[in-house]
Amino acid sequence: MSRRAMFIFAAISGFFLVAFGAFGAHVLNKTLGATEMAWIHTGLEYQAYHTLAVLGLGAAMLYRCNIWFYWSSASMALGTVLFSGSLYSLALSHLTFFFLSRQSGGCSSSLAGY
Repeated sequence: MSRRAMFIFAAISGFFLVAFGAFGAHVLNKTLGATEMAWIHTGLEYQAYHTLAVLGLGAAMLYRCNIWFYWSSASMALGTVLFSGSLYSLALSHLTFFFLSRQSGGCSSSLAGY
C-alpha cells in the first residue's frame, strides 16, 4: 500500500468511523439491544485504533520508505475491514457466517500488521 493509499484509507475509515458512530448513537441505539450495541462499539473502537496506526505509518513513510511499512499497512487495512466489518454485519443482521472473516481479520491486523 503506497503512502497515498494509506492516507486515503485513513481518511475514508475515519469518516466512516465518525458517521457510523453518530448513526449508531442516535438511530441504532433505539432499535438494537445492548449486545448489538456492544458489538458496534467494539468494532468502532478497533477501527479507530487501526485507522490511527495506518495514518501513523503513512506519516512515517514520508520520511523513510520501508517495505515492511507497506505490508504492515496493507495488513492493518485488510484486518480493519474484515474484523470491524464482520462485527457491524453481525450486529445489524445477526448473520453468523461472518465468524471466519472476524477471526482472519483479527489475525491479519494483529499478527501481520504489528
